[in-house]
Amino acid sequence: MNRARIFLKRILTPMTILLVPHGRARSVSIRVPVVAVAAAVCLFLIGTVFVASVSVRAVEYRRMQERLSLVSSQFLEMKGTMQSLKQAEKDFRKLFSLKSKSAVLESADPGDTGSLDMEVLREEIEAAMRSVSEIRSYIAEQKDIHLATPVGWPVAGTLSSPYGYRNHPVHEERKFHTGVDISVPSGSDVKATASGIVSFAGWTENSGIVVVAEHGHGFSSAYAHNRKALVRVGQRIARGEVIAQSGSTGVSTGPHVHYEIWRNGRPADPAGFLARR
Repeated sequence: MNRARIFLKRILTPMTILLVPHGRARSVSIRVPVVAVAAAVCLFLIGTVFVASVSVRAVEYRRMQERLSLVSSQFLEMKGTMQSLKQAEKDFRKLFSLKSKSAVLESADPGDTGSLDMEVLREEIEAAMRSVSEIRSYIAEQKDIHLATPVGWPVAGTLSSPYGYRNHPVHEERKFHTGVDISVPSGSDVKATASGIVSFAGWTENSGIVVVAEHGHGFSSAYAHNRKALVRVGQRIARGEVIAQSGSTGVSTGPHVHYEIWRNGRPADPAGFLARR
């Protein structure tokens, strides 16, 4: 009991707080118990901690707002990219008459301005990229086929003997003519009708100096009775590149170019290829 009384007496002991103004006003003294001063200090500390906590939360909230704004802008950018990809795919389909394989893109409304869904946008972008990639692969493949397909005349001249059965001008017997003969002055430039690789360039008994090129996709072409070959085996050639000079070598009745086209191991009538552009 004595200890409790002593403790209560101490905390209730008054303290005098003297307020001294800088002017001529009288000083003011305030008597407050020790417990009140201790409570005020505690409240001050608690208030300081609370204000600091609120400040930290405010900073975090501001950062969250900035991150949300960044993510929202990324969503909008992705949606804009998606619309661009859709439009590109539509343009490709119009140009090349292709249909998209993506059910998502076919059912999606380009004018949709609903809520942003990152997962849906990601799936649509991936689907569109696959579709555009397939179209580009198709275009690349068609370009390779185009470059491998013989087009036009190998030399500027006159068609003197067509493809098919004929009476041989030297042997005087009916034989199948596997190419066409184009009459042309000796020494004329002979040009490749398709890009490819030279597989033969040299002399043969009946056809004289021959140049053979492999073009890929089953196509190959041959140019015979030349005076001179200007390419070598293994050389890459481009459509329109001069590969030989015309002549009358081998079994021949005059200057001309014997031109053959082979497709998948069989001779093809060059007439249909001569008219192409």
